[in-house]
Amino acid sequence: MGEKRYLICVDSDGCAMDTMNSKHIRCFGPYMVREWGLENWETSVLKRWNEVNLYTETRGINRFQGLYRALKEVAEEYTPVDGLEELGAWVENTPELSNASLEREIGRTGSFILEKALRWSKAVNEGVKALEGEERKPFSGVKEALAYARGFADLAVVSSADRQSVLDEWEEHGLMGYMDAVMAQDAGSKAHCIQELAKEGYDRDKILMVGDALGDLKAAQENGVLFYPILAQREAQSWEGFRKEAGPRFKDGDYKGQYQKEKVEAFLENLR
Repeated sequence: MGEKRYLICVDSDGCAMDTMNSKHIRCFGPYMVREWGLENWETSVLKRWNEVNLYTETRGINRFQGLYRALKEVAEEYTPVDGLEELGAWVENTPELSNASLEREIGRTGSFILEKALRWSKAVNEGVKALEGEERKPFSGVKEALAYARGFADLAVVSSADRQSVLDEWEEHGLMGYMDAVMAQDAGSKAHCIQELAKEGYDRDKILMVGDALGDLKAAQENGVLFYPILAQREAQSWEGFRKEAGPRFKDGDYKGQYQKEKVEAFLENLR
């Protein structure tokens, strides 16, 4: 890292990789229903899970944040959830929302609901590994965009997903060769990851975060760096736009200002 003047950070699920819908629809939501015995309300619970995690401004939130939100709604609408406050306290206070952090907290407290959350999270990881190849592939145009960006920028994956899942998916489709670093769930929040990468000496106006979720935009804003959106349901078009227009503007110093403002406005409108 730090070999070039520019840095481009790229989110994985739902941004570079066409995996987000299948992971949530096939694994995250259904495994929560199974772990907490919510079959009596399955249709409604899964609909809300997908709304929160895929189709609104909370798209792309960390899995444990999504789990806590979902179980809070379950407790309010359908049935009590034992230990919910303990899960909420951990989600809101832990510096690292990951399986490893959860295991440490379980070792300290022996919390029943945290054990369930860890069991759910591990089951999700196994379920994701079992998804067929067509359900874990890059969006059209990603490889070409990364190849183009590699010509002038250092590239890093910045993701809140499980690190091994990210490595497996990017290596499977020949994308890792373009990347200089991978910072995933175990490295901390996306904002923290960008902050750490920036220490390699890049000017803030020469760092670009490419993402599909509001959390990606906020991570960029917290660090005073630029943001390019991959629009949900328009991913291939977004990647083509990056390669043909946004990337060249970023390289030429013509991205900041009105152009980025328009991109952010279109991004927010797309999530409403």
